[in-house]
Amino acid sequence: MSPIRSGGAKVGGFSSEELGLRTAALESALGTGGDELDYAHVGRARAVVDKVRERTSLSGDHTVVALAGATGSGKSSLFNTLVGADVARIGARRPTTSKPTAAVWGTGDAGELLDWLKVDARHVVPDGQHDRVVGSLDGLVLLDLPDFDSREASHRLEAERILELVDVFVWVTDPQKYADARLHDDFVQLLAQHESVTLAVLNQADRLPPDAVDACVADLRSLLSRDGIADATVLPTSVRTGAGIAELRQRIANSVAGRTASRQRLSADVVTIARILRKDVADDEVRADRLPRRDLDAALARAAGVPIVLDAVGRQYRRDALAHSGWIFTRWIGRRGADPMRRLRLDGSGGRQSKPVERGEADVRTSLGRSSIPAPSDATRSAVEVATRAFVQSASQGLPVRWGRAVDDAAEAGDETLADALDQAVLGTSLAARRPGWWFAANALQWLFGVVAVLGALWLLLLYVLSLLAIPPPETPLVGVVPVPTLMLIAGVLLGVLFALLARWLALIGARRRSSRIEGRLRKAIAAVTDERIVAPISAVLARHRTTREQLDRAGR
Repeated sequence: MSPIRSGGAKVGGFSSEELGLRTAALESALGTGGDELDYAHVGRARAVVDKVRERTSLSGDHTVVALAGATGSGKSSLFNTLVGADVARIGARRPTTSKPTAAVWGTGDAGELLDWLKVDARHVVPDGQHDRVVGSLDGLVLLDLPDFDSREASHRLEAERILELVDVFVWVTDPQKYADARLHDDFVQLLAQHESVTLAVLNQADRLPPDAVDACVADLRSLLSRDGIADATVLPTSVRTGAGIAELRQRIANSVAGRTASRQRLSADVVTIARILRKDVADDEVRADRLPRRDLDAALARAAGVPIVLDAVGRQYRRDALAHSGWIFTRWIGRRGADPMRRLRLDGSGGRQSKPVERGEADVRTSLGRSSIPAPSDATRSAVEVATRAFVQSASQGLPVRWGRAVDDAAEAGDETLADALDQAVLGTSLAARRPGWWFAANALQWLFGVVAVLGALWLLLLYVLSLLAIPPPETPLVGVVPVPTLMLIAGVLLGVLFALLARWLALIGARRRSSRIEGRLRKAIAAVTDERIVAPISAVLARHRTTREQLDRAGR
């Protein structure tokens, strides 16, 4: 396969500055999207970037024109005629040309340029040749290439290598081979978008009668149009009769005069490869930070144990509320159970114990800076995978396969440390809250009720002891028919119990409110982990895709 396969875009010449900007844009696109672009295309694009820099660093006063064609097309004879001397070797045995030969017009030094082209055979054309055209051929470097259909593989490869580097193509064919598939399919068609630097020659036209020459020229022009060169220029020439030589020389002189052929060729190369690479990116991409993520955050919250923590927060609130507002004689019972927050190592104590105990798994997790929240179940882990996969699919919607795979890899990159990050997010979230004011009021009332009940009980006990000792008791005040101590005991107990029941109801309401506030904090912390471990890496890939697309559009516009 020919190495010049590139397809392309029809472009005019760019200024040196514009060519530099487009080349920089192409290089930037390769830097941001190289791993997700087609590897073969990336290699060719890097070669184009290198070629632009190398060619533009060399002489800008020279234009390299290549005579390329099949075996027997008369390239070398045509070359010698244009040069005005027998420089290229001509023979009946094919192939004759094995290495490219250069002819240089003008006094400018083309040595560095020819070294870059790796052309050793060089001939300087005398000044007398300049008078044969309108204008000047100063700066022309004319190359006679090996046959691109040679039986020798090295000859074909050399021709293809040079064709990658020259500024102007002159396709030389003859009446027998002008429709050759190798010429059209592997060369002209694939470089057709370089139309502004392309010229076709029907050589050896003297072998045909005049009407046949016109027919062959028309047929060749039609073939070139089919190849993609809409306004193909076909010049019939004959080395033997000299027909068409002057016009061909003038056409070449026109290409040399503007000193823009090299930029036109390089511009076409840049635009061509940029448009090929553009097929490897989509026309748009989503914003990962704007995608729906409720299911993902919810799944990660469950995996982080947020429902367990919220349950512990609620139970802790009710436990503390009843410790302040429960009946004074029974509230100690509520303190017998384990502290829910301490059990999860979320009470801020770091797992410190008042007494030395045997270190278990929970204590080891504490020493490692971990909570004791139970590990997520298999169902919870599966829910995280499903939610993550759904989010990744939404983020990679419409992207080419390689970019979609990059998005998937970005989401999976933090999987190994995601569980630790979620645990640290919970540990780093403040679960503390201000004690409600009603706790202190309820505590004061319960103590008041308790004291009244105790005083009433002691008063009755005193009256009972006095009656046992047959000591006349003092007069007991009454409220209606009920003795005051009896009323104090009954009222203190009943009010304490009733208020404890009311406080229990208030504790349920407060626990729900406390859990709701803590849930907001925890979900915010979990969302931050989602941003850092999933959304941000995906956004980075999508940002690379956007930059790559924009730069390729800039290079190929």
